[in-house]
Amino acid sequence: MRPGRKWNIMNQIVDIADLDCVYLSYDEPRKEETWIKIQNMVPWAQRVDGVKGSDAAHKAAANASTTDRFVLIDGDNIPDTEFFNLQLMLDDNNKDCVFRWKARNTINGLMYGNGGLSCWTKEFVYAMKTHENTDGTEANDVEFCFYPDYWAMHDCYSTTYPNATPFQAWRAGFREGVKMCLNRGKRPTLQEFENKVVSRNYDHLCIWQTVGADVDNGFWSIYGARLGTWMTMLNKEWDYRQVQDFDALAELWKEFENDSPDHCTSIGNQLRQKLSLPIVDMDPEESKFFKHHYKSVFRNQGPMVRE
Repeated sequence: MRPGRKWNIMNQIVDIADLDCVYLSYDEPRKEETWIKIQNMVPWAQRVDGVKGSDAAHKAAANASTTDRFVLIDGDNIPDTEFFNLQLMLDDNNKDCVFRWKARNTINGLMYGNGGLSCWTKEFVYAMKTHENTDGTEANDVEFCFYPDYWAMHDCYSTTYPNATPFQAWRAGFREGVKMCLNRGKRPTLQEFENKVVSRNYDHLCIWQTVGADVDNGFWSIYGARLGTWMTMLNKEWDYRQVQDFDALAELWKEFENDSPDHCTSIGNQLRQKLSLPIVDMDPEESKFFKHHYKSVFRNQGPMVRE
């Protein structure tokens, strides 16, 4: 059934294909190519492009949707076709919740919410105050995920490709290198780092800083992740909240775009020494080996299963 019709929350079962789908792009190098693929897969998809600020862009996506609940696709994400054949089971406990499913990261093989498909309610989007529109709560300065009605889901239904150019790969790594260090949006002290950072984030942080040498621009992703952590934890003069400002990141990139692999190795050595991060320098074959075995242990359990 085409999106746009009214559906009753009391029905409990909602076909994902009955929800509007919004493709949210900004400056992704392959956004037009990806948009064509999305249209072929999801002919009823809407598009929001070029809106500055994560909070503002999500509100624009809500405005574009004709259904009260809608699916959001990021500008460098390709969904699995099976996703649009699935159903949501809604009840009094989750009918107002946002659902964020995992994505496979083509650079390092990680599978978590970064870049993944999500399903929002208009009411949630209009009420939230995050990123450039933050209410001043540290947890909301650079993330959406700390609202209690924002649910991280277990399954993985898409692949994200944030490595079309050196800058895109560097920015993707840098942002995660910053955000994975934080404790509910707050920068920990060096003494707090190992104990305050969530163990899963710690693992993801190490993989971002280690894996990716086998793909285009993977070096820049690794270097970006290491730099993001270095600037957050070892350069206290830098305001880590700038990670939500894409213009600020574009300016920062100019300082590092001509750096060599030696710089990446040097930053990695500092992170190992001062933060005890167990990161290594992998060659392409080692990186490919890790990703092959990392993904083999994951299995989907159903679209409504939470992490």
